[in-house]
Amino acid sequence: MESATISEIPVEKSKTNELVGPVILLGAPGAGKGTQAKRISEHYGIPQISTGDLLRDNISRGTSLGREARIAMERGDLVSDELVCLMVADRLEQPDCARGFILDGFPRTVVQAEWLDQHLAQRRFFQTEKGSMQPVVIELVVEYNFILRRLTGRRTCPTCGRIFNVNTTQRPRVEGVCDIDGSALVTRKDDRDEVIIERLKNYEGQTLPLVNYYAQRNRLRKIDGRAELGQITSDAVKAIEDGDSL
Repeated sequence: MESATISEIPVEKSKTNELVGPVILLGAPGAGKGTQAKRISEHYGIPQISTGDLLRDNISRGTSLGREARIAMERGDLVSDELVCLMVADRLEQPDCARGFILDGFPRTVVQAEWLDQHLAQRRFFQTEKGSMQPVVIELVVEYNFILRRLTGRRTCPTCGRIFNVNTTQRPRVEGVCDIDGSALVTRKDDRDEVIIERLKNYEGQTLPLVNYYAQRNRLRKIDGRAELGQITSDAVKAIEDGDSL
């Protein structure tokens, strides 16, 4: 049985005119951040902002930030926090962010989180009668073994790009074969056990301090990332709706 698309799964009545403010999604690789970011984006009519997309966009457009990032990458260096933060700052000034935005993949470190807090305060984003709206931080909590099973089960069609999963209800109708075009499915390098384990280790070392940072400020809301897709979205929407009263 094929999984339903995002648009086929009911979400609470959309609220595309209200002030939402900043939303931050946290979670380990494979926790479902990208899927939920898209659903929340559609629900509220606010943009999903991914640092990976920002980086690729700046490089492809040849901006000054993109040129600096390309030089760093060609040297084999990581793109600096400063460059990433400048790209985010530029993106947040765009008109479609006026009611709110969802940050997917940013901040990744406590340093970036501190910068974001300062930037939002200095720019006086999202002012209400109660003051400036603080970020609502949602962590999708999924246990290690569940993520490992989910990611190692992914199979990709090299022709159409469709993704299946032999460990979930997204299994192909015929084992090892794409339902759409009959191509032989492959396991991407990023979905191999050793790569996934290393990514999870990196997440624990880098991002868990970030989780603690927001928990200490009473901004963190944890959601069970193993729940049914629509339930996760409903829980996320409730966390956002309640965010301004924290």
